[in-house]
Amino acid sequence: MITIRYDSQLRHIGLGREHAGTRVLALIADRDIRVVNADTGELLRELTLDTTKDYQPLGRKPGPQTKT
Repeated sequence: MITIRYDSQLRHIGLGREHAGTRVLALIADRDIRVVNADTGELLRELTLDTTKDYQPLGRKPGPQTKT
C-alpha cells in the first residue's frame, strides 16, 4: 500500500501483498494515477482516484489468489 495526499486528505492505494517492499514510483496527473516498479518499469497499478473513499482497493477478493 502507498499513501498520497489529495485535496488535503490522505488516500491509501492498495498494491497487493506480492508487491510488499517493492520500490515504486507514483505518476500522478490530477486523479489519474499509475504506480510502476522503480527497478523494472513494470506497471503495477493504474486507477482513477475515487475521492469518496480513503482506501482504493484492488477490486479483487481478499485472501490468497489462485494461479491459473
